[in-house]
Amino acid sequence: MAYSEKVMDHFTNPRNMGEIENASGVGTVGNAKCGDIMRIYLDIDENQIVRDVKFKTFGCGAAVATSSMATELVKGKSIYEALQVTNKAVMEALDGLPPVKVHCSLLAEEAIHAALWDYATKHGIEIPGLQKPVTDISEHEEEEEY
Repeated sequence: MAYSEKVMDHFTNPRNMGEIENASGVGTVGNAKCGDIMRIYLDIDENQIVRDVKFKTFGCGAAVATSSMATELVKGKSIYEALQVTNKAVMEALDGLPPVKVHCSLLAEEAIHAALWDYATKHGIEIPGLQKPVTDISEHEEEEEY
């Protein structure tokens, strides 16, 4: 299985790893099938901009790389822009993923959504287009088109 240089780079030198104390929003998503767990922490300022973002991922190299890239893509963005970060955007930013690892990018998308959902719930706001996240993406996988 060949990984792109960007995947290898984000796996060996992950960006934004760690946690944020008193984060504005925290999202945890797993995949029961492969055992990957991804947690995303968002620090969102009063203008609804993602000031900081950190992640903790337990899983394969591709899971670490996708969470690292996902955090890079949402940092400095508004909560509405962060919601637009899809698994496809994450994969493109990494120059692609092997087909068997596509689910890792879905994990990253769902973890961002889960953290945004947590933030929206805590602040009593609605983010148009944001749906209640799943905690286990393997529930979604059967319906997903690749």
